[in-house]
Amino acid sequence: MEGDERHMLRALELAGRGRGAVEPNPMVGAVIVRDGRVLGEGWHGRFGGPHAEREALAAARQAGHDVRGATVYVTLEPCCHHGKTPPCTDALIEAGVSRVLAAMEDPDSRVAGKGLAALRRAGIVAEVGLCAEAVRELLAPYVKLRMQSRPWVTCKWAQTADGWLALGEGGPRWITGPAARGHVHRVRAGCDGILVGVETVLADDPELTNRSGAGRRPTRVVLDSRLRTPLESKLVRSAGETPLLLVTTTAAMTAQPGRAAELLGRGAELLPLDERPGGLRLEALLDELGRRQWTHLLVEGGAKVLASFLSGGLADELLVYVSPRRVGHAADLPRVD
Repeated sequence: MEGDERHMLRALELAGRGRGAVEPNPMVGAVIVRDGRVLGEGWHGRFGGPHAEREALAAARQAGHDVRGATVYVTLEPCCHHGKTPPCTDALIEAGVSRVLAAMEDPDSRVAGKGLAALRRAGIVAEVGLCAEAVRELLAPYVKLRMQSRPWVTCKWAQTADGWLALGEGGPRWITGPAARGHVHRVRAGCDGILVGVETVLADDPELTNRSGAGRRPTRVVLDSRLRTPLESKLVRSAGETPLLLVTTTAAMTAQPGRAAELLGRGAELLPLDERPGGLRLEALLDELGRRQWTHLLVEGGAKVLASFLSGGLADELLVYVSPRRVGHAADLPRVD
């Protein structure tokens, strides 16, 4: 089992290479082994491209290896339906492999155990569960989209050692250093969208872009129930290049048709939602993003927006950067146990 685990962890490492390129598909890696020797490796590298199992089979063939009788380690149950690519179960059966170890079943209703069953009917030993916890962590956004039809929500903030999220007026702009900011851009690279409230836009005029040099170009999302996002803001000025979604209300669009038209004309998308005491209906927003097949939403603030997601039980993950600095007062965030 030790060798099995080592090969599955290698498949998990390969799967991560697809981050930011395959979504809303899952990140998947595969390793083909016989008699302790790796014959081929592969991963799902881009949305619509070959799946990990087919890439691993192709790599083995290119290296001149016969995979008959081999074991395939794959992080997710092989697909058994025709989508953008043919079923991976067919490829594995035709290749003559004798054993397939999958870390977890695919929650997609088109698969959901059917892929493993197809392999077993063909006489292939098909097992599931090896390194499942580690793979579930990697695929948590994909699983949530498939099971709940909503994106995974990461709430991110930087704070001082005494819990303050923003330095006082006249203080240095950044709480954290270059290393943390570089990490933020790598996180953004794997997200469908970056969300802030309009107060953050008014105070900081952020760009909210991924400057990691790889991955996706996330949509900038602003909670703006009164259409206060300035036309001269960096977000609006760049809306023609990087998508901008302003989440507002029908009342605001009706009351300010000229402003709504200007924002639309500059490339922004306006999404009207119902409002309730305390703000926009965030559950409705997540439902809409799920319909758009978003897998991962990064919520960056400010404090009131973060508090709304946390108190509403809508955050799946917290990403907190803590500086050793102290400023003597704390942000009013709900307690997270």
